[in-house]
Order: sequence, then structure tokens, then C-alpha cells
Amino acid sequence: MTEPFTFQLEARSGRGRAGVFTTPHGNLLTPVFAPVGTLATVKAVTPAQLSELAPHLVLANTYHLYLRPGDKLVAEMGGLHNFMQWHGPMLTDSGGFQVFSLASSRKVDDDGVTFKSHTDGSLHRFTPEKAIEIQENLGADIIMAFDECATPYDRPYIERAMQRTHAWAVRCKDAKKRPDQALFGIVQGGIFPDLRIRSAEFIASLDFPGYAIGGLSVGETKEEMHLALETVEPVLPADRPRYLMGVGTPEDLVNGVLRGIDIFDCVLPTRLARHNAAITRSERLNMVNAVYTHDPHPIENNCTCYTCRNFSRAYIRHLVVCKEMLAGILLSIHNIHVLLQITRELRQAVLEDRLQVYADEFFTRLRKNQDEIPVDVRPE
Repeated sequence: MTEPFTFQLEARSGRGRAGVFTTPHGNLLTPVFAPVGTLATVKAVTPAQLSELAPHLVLANTYHLYLRPGDKLVAEMGGLHNFMQWHGPMLTDSGGFQVFSLASSRKVDDDGVTFKSHTDGSLHRFTPEKAIEIQENLGADIIMAFDECATPYDRPYIERAMQRTHAWAVRCKDAKKRPDQALFGIVQGGIFPDLRIRSAEFIASLDFPGYAIGGLSVGETKEEMHLALETVEPVLPADRPRYLMGVGTPEDLVNGVLRGIDIFDCVLPTRLARHNAAITRSERLNMVNAVYTHDPHPIENNCTCYTCRNFSRAYIRHLVVCKEMLAGILLSIHNIHVLLQITRELRQAVLEDRLQVYADEFFTRLRKNQDEIPVDVRPE
């Protein structure tokens, strides 16, 4: 593995893992949740507020930053860390998911993808080499191989997409030039265990410094997602970090760590905040509800985030009803804090070899509060 990237496993609890992944901008203490800063900003949160929340990793999006403001401009401004004034570890995805989910009139061939921008209809082409070039211009610590994310149930197409993903992973590795970036390969294969195993075996053979599991949270059931994780877990190298892409509800974090996942990202906390929703450990609260009009309590008792230390549910509901932008800011701060805190607790549970006990207690609380707000949590 090329320095300065190393991964040290500190403890195991069942399949759960606690480790340290070193990067040029600091260490990731895993398990870790990465807030998503799609356009070089975590929505509704300033860099100072983000620093107070203290995430170990922040994600930005290759597809979006390529279109606006352009990866060459970001490079001219000193790279993402300098451009957005975030000096901790960063990850960029390859843009593959967005090309296949947002772009219109796309045409896929074995060499790459031609697509129209979702913003202005302009024509563009991504190849594995182009995806690496863009990410090297952006300058994140962790970058992703270009892959094809297919719908979960069409086996013939999934198999073709998987083969393209494998060929593209090889080309990405060959194209990569910067030694200060860790390139992760991506496992595909839909919901089919045999395809997942084939993909994990091939991607693992390429000796990447880390491995991602893609093509999940795209319409399959939770049970199918869990089976996919359980299928690839024994195949992926134990001495490298494992990243579950685009997944991050509280219950997903617990279920993922139980199945050997180290890194998570999701737009959930800020997207829910824009829908006036607050995350707690056992439920989601719709802060527009009249029941909170006179409620003097914080969003969640014993929460140590800035929002809960200072403001009541009544105040936050007032902001929501009046459509004040501070509502989204305070809810985003709280929601991000909850997910970061859960991953910290999961890490500690692994270090103390009590992961299953933690999970059992978590799901007991969750079962008592099943009234969730349906919100799309796929990557933006």
C-alpha cells in the first residue's frame, strides 16, 4: 500500500471492526460517518459549525463539481480543502451514480458514458481516465473508481454493468498519478450473491487501499442489502477499510457495523433538515407538528449538540412555521451530530467488545417508535 495511507485494525466485536485509516489530512477513526458536501459545502452548515461537529471525513461529488464550478477551477484555487476551507480528510465519489441517476440521454458503452447535464442539457463524456483526472484536480484524500450503478433486479444488465465496472477499475488504477490520494475500488453485483462474490473477488485482486460496496440503497429491501453485505464481508481483505456508499440512517449505521462496514456517507441529515425533520436515536420528529408549539424540551434529551444545548422544540417549530432559514441550520447541526455520535458509540462498543449488546438496546428503542417520515436518502 502506498504511504501515507495505512489501515490498522484495533479491535473486533463479532464482525464489527474499529480501526484507524491514515490520510494526509488526518486519521479516520472507524467506524466513521461522512456528512455529504455535494457542491463543496455541507448544506446549511458553515465550515466553523462543521468543525465543531468534528466529523473525521467529509464527502464531495465529482459529477456536480465537474459541472459547477469545474474541477480545473477548483485545482486553480488550491484543491477542495483550500477551496471550501475544510482541512480534514475528504472523499470524492467518482460521479458514476449521478451519471446514471441524474444525467439525461446517457449512452453507455464499454469505453465510458456520454450524457447530458441535468443543469443545462450540455453534452459530456466520462471515462475511467476522465473520472480520475477530475478527482485528481479536486484533490480529495480518498477517490473512487468509476463504476456503473445498475438497478438491483435486472440480472442480465447487472452482470454486464459489473463486467464494465471491473474493466473500468483496472483503467482507473492505471490512470491514477497522485500518490497522496487513495483510490478505492467498488464492488457491484446487485442483489445476487454469486455476482457479489465474483465482483468482490475481482476488485480485491486489484489490491486497492480500500474497498467500497456500491449499488445498494437503490430500491432493494433492507434484507437484500444486509445479505449483500454479509456475502462480501468474508471476501474483502480484512486489512483494508470497507465503505458502504450512500447509506446512513441510524439503523443502517448499526446494521452496517454489525456486518463489518467501516465507512458510511449519506445526504440524510441535511435533507431531512430541509424537510423540517429531526433525527433521534429512536424516531424522526416532524417539527412542524403543533404538538411542539409549547414544548420546552430540546429535540432529544441528553443530546450535546449546539442546537439541543440552546434551543427548545417550541423555538425550532416557530422557525419552521415562519420558514426562517435558521430552522434548517439548527436541524442540520442536530441531525449530523446524532449520526456522528452513533458511529462514535459504535466504535466504542467494538473496542469494548459489546457491539451486539449495543445493537440489541438500539433496536429495542427503535421498535417502540416506528413512525418515520419517508424521505429519499439516495445520493444527490
